[in-house]
Amino acid sequence: MMKEYELFIGPNHPGVTGNMSYHLWAEGDKITRAETRVGYLHRGFEKLMEKRIWMQNVPLVCRICVPEPDVNEAAYSMAVEDLMGWEIPERAKYIRTIILEMARLSAHLLAVGGVAAALGIYTAAQWGIGDRDYLLDIFEQITGARVYHIYIWPGGVRWDLPKNAKELILKVLDYLEKRMPLYDDLIMHNKVFLRRSVGVGIVPKDKAIEWGVTGPNLRAAGYQLDFRRLEPYAAYDKIDFEVPYYPKLGDYEVLSDGSDIYTRTAIRMLEMQQSIRIIRQALKDMPEGDVLVKENKANKWFGWKVPAGYAYSRVESSKGEFGYFVVSDGGKKPVRVHVRGPSYTHGINVMETIARGMNIADFSPTAISLDVCPPDIER
Repeated sequence: MMKEYELFIGPNHPGVTGNMSYHLWAEGDKITRAETRVGYLHRGFEKLMEKRIWMQNVPLVCRICVPEPDVNEAAYSMAVEDLMGWEIPERAKYIRTIILEMARLSAHLLAVGGVAAALGIYTAAQWGIGDRDYLLDIFEQITGARVYHIYIWPGGVRWDLPKNAKELILKVLDYLEKRMPLYDDLIMHNKVFLRRSVGVGIVPKDKAIEWGVTGPNLRAAGYQLDFRRLEPYAAYDKIDFEVPYYPKLGDYEVLSDGSDIYTRTAIRMLEMQQSIRIIRQALKDMPEGDVLVKENKANKWFGWKVPAGYAYSRVESSKGEFGYFVVSDGGKKPVRVHVRGPSYTHGINVMETIARGMNIADFSPTAISLDVCPPDIER
């Protein structure tokens, strides 16, 4: 019997998605135990939100998932709108849809490139980061910021789209559509990627729901669950799109039994195509009109008193379900805010469980394929 030894991956390591760490114990090249180590980031968002008035929490929540901040703005705003009894303008619904799908595209480019890089295909990560920058340019044009946009507010969106936004967005979408076949050739049809991803990092299908798996990771296990369809928000109920799930992988040949690195990556590749389709429809069908409810216009932000009660809202992020449970006592600040993020489940429970018996070389690509957002764990 080999002697057990310890191995540390992170926090400053490309084998994990951000500033977090995994403490591994192994015998030979087989992992016997894994523990998630966090605490390297900004923390305590939920408690901080109790000390801030309702509008001051909008710049705070977007930091709960840096690669895709807009989903937190949307989920929090939807909960506040529920408590306030607000119905946001139709144009704001379409703009939210555009912003959320651009954020999904941006996050998936990082995720797909990251998985490939963990298997030695570094070009894919460089492409993903470079192509994502074109989306960040548009975010900067629309919101004034590249990362933390603070654009989706309770009652709608901060301001209307710039006059040239449609042309800028369509230009980038055209570019990304032309790039998709190149990503396919570089990653999905790469022999190295296939050998290292098919049948690796399996999340058992019969355990996925029990373990709380959501989003692309759940759809890769064969469950067609997507809150954009199940509980439509923004303008998703007016838009035609498909929800990719195993075994319906479109142009990708089904090489595995699902629930592995390959399938999770294929789902994200297909979702990028659907995001482009959704954005095009939203730009085409978006009506004219206001983008913010009258109750939340200038000089009234700090005077809110949200009616007493509680609300739970959730959105479908690139990583899974992001839900906000918000409690009000009728005052200017929330009494309690609890965030249900997908990374807490995927990054701790799932990864620690499936790591047992895994080859050390498979650990990093598996962890990245689950697409964990560390601030969500430390919220």
